[in-house]
Amino acid sequence: MTAADPPADWARSGVVTLTGRESGPPLVPPGRAATVARELAGRFTEFTGVRVDGARLLSERAAFTGHRRGGAVSAGGACRLLRTADGWAAVSCARPDDPALLGALVCAEVGDDPWPAVTGWLREHTGAELAERAALLGVAAGPVRHRTVPPALLTPPAPVTPRSPDGLLVVDFSALWAGPLCAHLLGLAGARVVKVETPWRPDGARGGNAAFYRLLHAGHRSVVLDPRTPSGRHAMTALVDAADIVIEASRPRALAGFGLDAEAAVAAGTVWISITAYGRGSNRVGFGDDVAAASGLVAHDADGTPLFCGDAIADPLTGLTAAVLAATAPPDGTGALWDISMSDVVAATLDPVVETPPSSVAARSRNGGWVVDASSGPVDIAVPLRRTVSGRAPRSGEHTAEVLRELGVVSR
Repeated sequence: MTAADPPADWARSGVVTLTGRESGPPLVPPGRAATVARELAGRFTEFTGVRVDGARLLSERAAFTGHRRGGAVSAGGACRLLRTADGWAAVSCARPDDPALLGALVCAEVGDDPWPAVTGWLREHTGAELAERAALLGVAAGPVRHRTVPPALLTPPAPVTPRSPDGLLVVDFSALWAGPLCAHLLGLAGARVVKVETPWRPDGARGGNAAFYRLLHAGHRSVVLDPRTPSGRHAMTALVDAADIVIEASRPRALAGFGLDAEAAVAAGTVWISITAYGRGSNRVGFGDDVAAASGLVAHDADGTPLFCGDAIADPLTGLTAAVLAATAPPDGTGALWDISMSDVVAATLDPVVETPPSSVAARSRNGGWVVDASSGPVDIAVPLRRTVSGRAPRSGEHTAEVLRELGVVSR
């Protein structure tokens, strides 16, 4: 495996061009997430034979959407870094209900633009106060806190061993980017992927960039089930019973409301991938931008102002981690439950905390472009690159009848 050179990996990943202020030079993010992504992809290749450029996956969405670096505003525009009474916080406003939730957070009428009221409220409240209220209200927000966790988090522990996903049934309840990326990678390795949505909550990514959605879902099958009905719950249970791998991104109580029991599935031999913002035991919610920033993956201006790194980088980093873990299983045929916290995945790529984070290293201009000085020498900054999209993504519920027929599920 290529020796670790984090600045070089960052430069080649496409993330540097998405980091920093729009009017300033690109900045090199802290830590080694691009190196970790490259190493994870190498492990996935070792397990499955499928080759992907892990570092490039971190910036891939921007190649489809055209997102650019925005400094204290995320590349996608839905998240902001704002001052609090004792530091900084990342706050997202990505869902249709978020303006109202942010209004409840700050106890004010905010209309369609919550940012003035949120900005004023945060300056008078601490990050801890924000975290407590955000968890109660289901707001994706949190204080920026640099922290680290052991890198071993990203490595399957013994006695878990690799296995080929070829021919395995993957049931994917997740949405947006992290979980679907995991399912996509397993599908590239030959897994049969069934995407599950409910009638009232389709994958929000369906309303985003169509080509990127197609990249992650081409060749999969789609079913729509309503767990509020006996027939829907019966069919959902049958799918989980048949699955070799389950991917979900819900809090345990939500799954329990659907009649799904992760522990029972694992006891029956299923590998269960649970992706949440802060772990299964937390009520906090989060998306790729706010989770990454709140976990400490931010660049810094010379004056210490935090700036976003990449585009929702916690999502692809977590999706790649999940794919590696999903391609493993205990050798005795039992299942495994992987509690994958996006926050912990990010923190595992960061260097030990420093009291005063230094300003980020800026790329330098050369021959009309930008380069990063790495230990191996100057490395040109890559732009986000899209992989070729082949096939088509299924319409929502397109394969419901077909999949249920294969399972022997009779409508009730």
